[in-house]
Amino acid sequence: MRFPRCFTLAGALGLTLLAASASAHDLTVEVLGARSDKGTVDGALYADAASWLKTPRTGERQPAAARVLLVYRDLPTGRYALSLFHDENGNGKLDSNVAGIPTERYGFSRDARGRMGAPDFDAAAIDLQGDTTVTVHLR
Repeated sequence: MRFPRCFTLAGALGLTLLAASASAHDLTVEVLGARSDKGTVDGALYADAASWLKTPRTGERQPAAARVLLVYRDLPTGRYALSLFHDENGNGKLDSNVAGIPTERYGFSRDARGRMGAPDFDAAAIDLQGDTTVTVHLR
């Protein structure tokens, strides 16, 4: 039995849209450890090592609290890493002292730590294959 050409094209388009929506995932990030309820908790999501800590794919910001949820929606399957901080004074940046040591709390996905600086992308990377929730502790 042959189907009309328009039916076949419509079916193919429907399958393509279904496949595209099936590969869009939400990443929920539970952030713990803000020092106070002042300011915001800011998160930046990076899609690869080349953009790590330079050019985020997207960012999220929520009012500071003991527990903050940041949600990154409609992400394709892949590897991502997060950099987060408690912007306690609301100036939009991670403050540091004269020696360059951060004075506001910060953290990375997988609670990764670097040596004498931020961890590399691979240490913080999350393999996103479906809707996922992760926890990051600010320190």
